Amino acid sequence: MLMGNGPVSFISNQKGIALLTVLWVLIILMVIVFSFSFLVKTEILATSSFKGETENRFLAEAGLERGIMELFYRKQNFNNKVILEGLEVWKIDGRPNSGQIGSGNYLASIVDESGKLNINTVPELVLRKLISNLGVEGELVDTIVDSIMDWKDKDDLVRLHGAESDYYQSLPQPYKAKNADFDTLEELLLVKGVTRELLFGTGEKKGLIDFLTVYGTSGGVNVNAASKEVLMAVSPGIDSTGADQLLQYRENQEIKNIAEVEGMIGQKLLQLIPLNTTSSDIFTIEAFGFKKDRKPGAGIRAIVSLQGTNKFKYLYFKTPVFQKKEAAVSP
Repeated sequence: MLMGNGPVSFISNQKGIALLTVLWVLIILMVIVFSFSFLVKTEILATSSFKGETENRFLAEAGLERGIMELFYRKQNFNNKVILEGLEVWKIDGRPNSGQIGSGNYLASIVDESGKLNINTVPELVLRKLISNLGVEGELVDTIVDSIMDWKDKDDLVRLHGAESDYYQSLPQPYKAKNADFDTLEELLLVKGVTRELLFGTGEKKGLIDFLTVYGTSGGVNVNAASKEVLMAVSPGIDSTGADQLLQYRENQEIKNIAEVEGMIGQKLLQLIPLNTTSSDIFTIEAFGFKKDRKPGAGIRAIVSLQGTNKFKYLYFKTPVFQKKEAAVSP
């Protein structure tokens, strides 16, 4: 005699287990499908990003090569009084120049190193003014200036707000003060008080690397290549208004002699570093590449030395570098 619905209940239980098994299998398959879909989407986005970065890099390199070509063109044609429209000589004061290659674009700027301050020879007062012009205030200015002077002098005497090897040896990763000239501007990151933001700038403003050099001479600063910040630092007689007047004057023609500067500001120049109109053969080129539907990405900063009429040498090459907002223009 069978008790209750035993066989029917057993069959029902088997069907229920089978249904649950199928549901779990479906859930697992759905998870696998969604995971695979997410992975594929991630790979597509990563590939697209890599493609975009690669395109930007090649476009930036095109801008760099264009900048080098313009330097040779400038060298050959600067004194030529007849320059056809559209073939004007690029200026050497850091303004961005746009160009197009295929479906891509680039921005490239050139700065003559003669328009910068040599970190190894700059007077203390000029360096102090420059750092103050970048928005650094109070005792921090004294700390940075004294520490830079201590870093490059050949003794172990510590200035009032400076630092020598005793300070650097006390850091979590100790090292000694160099007590010699700077070989690169990146060395400033080893100096007490100098931050990456102060050296390289931010998206909103420039940094010390835009105004200092290790390649310039101690003979003076080229007034045709100097930035507003440098002009204000080298002469107490050039304030913000006077510097703007000089920059505006340079829009149409380069300054031939310092008397023109004194005529514009209405007084005899007191020069902490002599101003001159002498160019050099060493230039910084910054280049950024981008497609029409994208903003400029990371770019290249290079320092090149012209050697003769058709040869050049890289003295410095860095990538990536990032564009300041104030340098952005629409091509």
